Amino acid sequence: MVGGRNSHPSVAPWHVSLTMRLRRPVLATILVCLASPCFAESSTAIPVKNPPAQQNSLVDMLALMSGHCKTLKVAGRPFACKTVAFAHDDKGRVNFAVAVDDPSDENHVVSFSGENGKRADDNSYELPIDRMLLNSKNRPKVDGLPVPAAQTSTGSCRQTGNFAARKVNDVTCSAIDSEGRTYELLFVSDGTPVSVRRIRQSSPSVQDPFR
Repeated sequence: MVGGRNSHPSVAPWHVSLTMRLRRPVLATILVCLASPCFAESSTAIPVKNPPAQQNSLVDMLALMSGHCKTLKVAGRPFACKTVAFAHDDKGRVNFAVAVDDPSDENHVVSFSGENGKRADDNSYELPIDRMLLNSKNRPKVDGLPVPAAQTSTGSCRQTGNFAARKVNDVTCSAIDSEGRTYELLFVSDGTPVSVRRIRQSSPSVQDPFR
């Protein structure tokens, strides 16, 4: 993967250090909520079955997409969204993170998470989903930051567009968790070029459609 090496050793968890680096509130909220594993939908807790947590993963690339969600459903409940981000970490995990437009909870973020994504061609990227990362204001905190639940799930995401030109047309995701709850996303770009931030150098990966 192309990008500059961080000049300072990283000693804090990535969700803490990146929040300090990237000040925009919505993006910072997404970064915080990609940490590691449990979730409450506003004030009502949703039981989860957590898969084994990944340790010491560091995000090496972030892509912030501008547009709107035509469809966003969390555990079958419809919401609007604020923004969608693509995050790739050095362990090969990818997240499509959605900042939920929830007036009652500014920390409400849902992420479709998986590994072994593939580019079918220059205009299409597909990611199998194996877990949903779910966060809210009611989550337990680590270093003052809410930590999301990781809910075992199955599904997929598909992102279309010309990635070399930083253009994304849409992102479509669908997943069902081990409790039978459904999650859906249809995000449509407004045509604004994708804002890509390469946080640190890492090994090349086909899971990064923007390389």
